Amino acid sequence: MKKLFAILSVSVLLVGCQSDHKGAMVGAGVGAAAGGVLGGVIGHQSGHKWEGAAIGAAAGAATGAVIGHQVDKSNAESSQPAPQPQQ
Repeated sequence: MKKLFAILSVSVLLVGCQSDHKGAMVGAGVGAAAGGVLGGVIGHQSGHKWEGAAIGAAAGAATGAVIGHQVDKSNAESSQPAPQPQQ
């Protein structure tokens, strides 16, 4: 299970590095870290610490990447100049 968790962590980081969206990469990293910790704590209570950490990291990375992508999209839209009225 530790091997699966390591593979998932590395693959999330590599996929994130191929993107031009910095917010999505940061969101995926933060989400994976937070999800892994929370999943590990919750999984430990039920006797499945590593499984909980892996599931939490995957869910956290996906959620963080989606939120980060939306932030990038919003920032890109707000940085574009407003259209000038036609005369």
